[in-house]
Amino acid sequence: MFTDTLAPRYTLPVIPLVDIGTGGPVEIFERERDRAADLLEHGCDQYSHITIDCLDALSRLWASYARNPHRCEVARIASVMPRGVWFMNFCLEWGCTSGIMTDPTNTGMRLLRTLDWPFHGLGRNLVVAKQKGPAGVYFNVTWPGFTGVVQAMAPGRFALALNQAPLIRHLNLPLYIDWLINRAKTFSSKSVPPVHLMRLTIETCKNYAEARELLASTPLALPAIFTLAGIAPGDGCIIERLERRAEIREAPGAAANHWINKTFRPGKSRGIESLRRQRLMGGFALSHVSEFDWLTYPIINEDTRLVMYANPNTGNLCLQGYEAGNPATQVFKMTTHDDT
Repeated sequence: MFTDTLAPRYTLPVIPLVDIGTGGPVEIFERERDRAADLLEHGCDQYSHITIDCLDALSRLWASYARNPHRCEVARIASVMPRGVWFMNFCLEWGCTSGIMTDPTNTGMRLLRTLDWPFHGLGRNLVVAKQKGPAGVYFNVTWPGFTGVVQAMAPGRFALALNQAPLIRHLNLPLYIDWLINRAKTFSSKSVPPVHLMRLTIETCKNYAEARELLASTPLALPAIFTLAGIAPGDGCIIERLERRAEIREAPGAAANHWINKTFRPGKSRGIESLRRQRLMGGFALSHVSEFDWLTYPIINEDTRLVMYANPNTGNLCLQGYEAGNPATQVFKMTTHDDT
């Protein structure tokens, strides 16, 4: 079903490394505008212009009401590409699988990661942005036009990834009613969205301990699951978050799109076979798999758009874009010795 990532890649595009220093998402967008246009065009075709326009309007209203700190960046990008940018930045509907473990081939901790979202173009339009915040240099695996952070690595500090939390259920109501209740609750919140808390963390936290505290304690606009890998052996955890509560599981471990802790109210898992994905990744967290040997169904599936592993101690970062279950880019590999 899936093409071997080690198959010949000469026809596949390269994931660009964009060095923007202290610049931000607007600069990434300006340098890679064609990728942003392709991504947004496919999103509009996939979901219809009317749907995207409605979601844009709701997202823009929420950003204004909540006084989101990055709303001006989104507005600047949307002034150039007016359809889809607000939706892209505030849409929260994806699935992911993450694993955290001691790196079996290098010193330090390793983060394994896939991102699943049935949104065409995400895989082939990936960029790696080398950025510098108050705490130092970091590499943001992202898309032009996006102002948050979903996965990133800060060499010598930590790597982190975001998974969507399960759908919170309310008194066994139909799923679409639960979805509407949860979305109304989110749009009435003035707290930060998880993607922007991730950005604050990678920009400002000097070490694993600071990142762990910020991710666990900052009020959120909606539930989320964070995976965090430090540089010292054992410095890794999965943080399951409600808006104002956190449950932390220490490494090694794995996360998908359902709760593992028994404290939170059970919810509806997201994505394809969330429980099976988490159990498989949990097994790999205890094994010595290397490269992309852990890419097996359903960890990788038809909705997968990104596969990645990162070691913030050695600075190893490796990733590849996917579309419809097959590689859509060449494998991107680097270490901090290459580019810091």
